[in-house]
Amino acid sequence: MNKKILISLSIMLIIIAGLLFIHFEYGSEGVGSSNQKTLVLGFDAQTPPYSYKDDNGAYVGFDIDLAQEVCKRNNWTLKLQVIDWDTKDTELNSGAVDCIWNGFTINGRENQYTWSKPYVNAKQVIVVRKDSDIQDYDDLNGKTVDVLKDSSALKALQGDQKSLTQTFKKLVQVEDINTGFMDLESGGCDAYAVDYQSAEYQIAQSNNSNFRILDGNISSEQYGVGFEKGNTELRDQVQKTLDEMYNDGTVERLSKKYTKYGVPDCLINYTNMSY
Repeated sequence: MNKKILISLSIMLIIIAGLLFIHFEYGSEGVGSSNQKTLVLGFDAQTPPYSYKDDNGAYVGFDIDLAQEVCKRNNWTLKLQVIDWDTKDTELNSGAVDCIWNGFTINGRENQYTWSKPYVNAKQVIVVRKDSDIQDYDDLNGKTVDVLKDSSALKALQGDQKSLTQTFKKLVQVEDINTGFMDLESGGCDAYAVDYQSAEYQIAQSNNSNFRILDGNISSEQYGVGFEKGNTELRDQVQKTLDEMYNDGTVERLSKKYTKYGVPDCLINYTNMSY
């Protein structure tokens, strides 16, 4: 047989063998299967204290801690995948990520995803500069208020709190959480509508010197882990582990790392709760 043909056949056999190896090594361990080895977590890296980048450049947060413990108990590898929030559905439905887990609001999205049980009760509040003369919601009349786009705070201000919004001079949508706080600190806006934990995080980061939260809230919501619609197998695997972590005190213990951000006070006791 021609030497060139032998070489070509050898290369083809090597390629085929490699593909077969990949199939049998990884093909039976796909997303949501009982033999899954990797959980790809999609998240926005600017959602403190749930998921954010610390001073060392590492991704940290309460939700990441929960996911790491879930993976540890299942002998999975956790892969953290930062996503563009606007394309989260594409990332999830294409299989690029297995779940969305970072202060992800269930309310209003109940039928769009397969959800875990809610684990956090969150509220939306109004933040002002510490030296501001704004003392209550009535004082927002004629003021410029920032709000995060595609957020629960925006939904509230355009919905149930529309009458409050109509008293504002202007409602400005910002691209990310940090932009709103920078805008507020610099005087670019008078107030910022945002979730309570993010506000507490920023207040703690500024040593309680820059911001304060007005009494009351504009809405409340629940956070959960979102999976692709219909992916109950993976949801059930993750939820079973979360239930165990809740019952043995691990969830509460992990939340206490974020006490100054108000996380322990927002935990939901979901014992015997259904989806």
